[in-house]
Amino acid sequence: MKREILISATQREVRVAILEDDQLVELQVDRPEARRMVGDIYWGKVEAVLPGLQAAFVDIGTDKSAFLHNSDLAYDEDDDDDADDDLEEPADVEQPDSAEAAPSDAPAAPPKQRGRRRRKEPPQIQDALKKGQEIIVQVSKEPISTKGPRVTAQVSMAGRFLVYMPFASRVGVSRKIGDRAERQRLRALVEGVMPKNSGGVIVRTVGEDVTQETFQRELTTLIGQWSRINKKTRFVGKPPKLLHRETSLTRGIIRDLFSTKVDSLTVDSRQLHNEIIEYLNGIAPELVDRVHLYEDKKGLFDHAGVESEIRDLFKRRCDLPSGGYLIVEPTEALVSIDVNSGRYTGKKDPEKTILRTNLEAAREVARQMRLRDVGGIIVADFIDMETKQNRDKVLQELRTHLGRDRARTKAFAVSDLGLIEMTRQRVRQSHLQSMTEPCEVCHGTGRVFTAETIVRRMERSVRRMAAEGRRDQLLVRLHPDTAMYLLEQESDLMKKLEKGLGFTVEMRDDPLLRPDEFKLVVKGAGRDVTQQYAVA
Repeated sequence: MKREILISATQREVRVAILEDDQLVELQVDRPEARRMVGDIYWGKVEAVLPGLQAAFVDIGTDKSAFLHNSDLAYDEDDDDDADDDLEEPADVEQPDSAEAAPSDAPAAPPKQRGRRRRKEPPQIQDALKKGQEIIVQVSKEPISTKGPRVTAQVSMAGRFLVYMPFASRVGVSRKIGDRAERQRLRALVEGVMPKNSGGVIVRTVGEDVTQETFQRELTTLIGQWSRINKKTRFVGKPPKLLHRETSLTRGIIRDLFSTKVDSLTVDSRQLHNEIIEYLNGIAPELVDRVHLYEDKKGLFDHAGVESEIRDLFKRRCDLPSGGYLIVEPTEALVSIDVNSGRYTGKKDPEKTILRTNLEAAREVARQMRLRDVGGIIVADFIDMETKQNRDKVLQELRTHLGRDRARTKAFAVSDLGLIEMTRQRVRQSHLQSMTEPCEVCHGTGRVFTAETIVRRMERSVRRMAAEGRRDQLLVRLHPDTAMYLLEQESDLMKKLEKGLGFTVEMRDDPLLRPDEFKLVVKGAGRDVTQQYAVA
């Protein structure tokens, strides 16, 4: 599979696009006003301890206090052979045996037992923390919607080949390195250079072919970095204080993603290009030849043909190659994805037609989840299939493509209703949430009242005014579209109102009003009485 990374940078924005076989599969955006927080380390103060939730709220200086669950406390764990590795979010790496990413901040389910070893239970939150206590925490999930950031006390420092965990006590290896002998060899190499009682380490996927000397050099750097961070708590003053800021988006991408599995990296900023080359010379000089500077006047993303795909990721509808399509609907509780056959009707066998559409949809669902960066619970409604064999094929296709996702994902078996439920690790807002805002007219519903509905509401309001004995001359202001409907469809309404109510009612269009808005104004005094009478 061909893999490329494109980086387009301006003074106010850096965009990173990841392409697989010339198709956009991931987009990351970094702007000064929306700084990324995941990985930042804070000196915080416990504001409240909630034994009923087994959680605490920690003041780290953000608008809303950070959420710390007891499963994220720093405590000694038994060793486990199946350490995890998260390439994008180093703050999550220190939880190698945690359950799949939960869609909310509810307490996580107890960890499963694997093999002969059993993970220790975390301490009770009320035994570990007290109100007013000062604590070092690291952001593992950015503020989303009405929730503050989520933090962990299990701090991790990510390098290119290793993740150093100062509060752990074991050496683990990425699950993505599957060969058991290789895992044992890598563990032995790191244990040979690991200072006693200095913490824990996870060997990352790209560390498979690294020498012991390289491990030692990076480990020394990470331990020294943590030592400087830890010392800051003595002189930065009272919390909350920022102790360490996670590396920039570009450097994080180079550190976590750019390897021999990536064919090329193209950047359109000379300054950023020089920084990347300098950084690679220090950590992976063999990759320098794969970095290219784009200097054409035409935009890099336009040249690669990904701008249109970026625009489409905000649309509800996503077309499939055969003629079918997906409808993606984000809600507060979950993201629903509906699969439709569209204009694709196949030839003779309906089951084969449905299977082909569903297989295409499975691939596109996995891609859209990555591209839109949606998280939490996702429910996909595929077209109903008669045979279990075909349902299993679609599920396997979905799981195969979800396996390419750097965020932790899990797809469950097809339900009795023909739905596939999934979870995807959520560490920040989706692109839709971060780059758009609710419509002032529809308040995020995507729907507005019809002109006829507005006219009926206006009519009820005028009658309510008359019922209270008011006989003032009234001016009704309507949006031009609603006024046009009134003139064309109900031109005699105003005369009927005047005749039945006993006072004059004049209509006037007002382009400054919203489409679903109207105003009632008493002409003599010029007083707006809309709020008094327009209750429904």
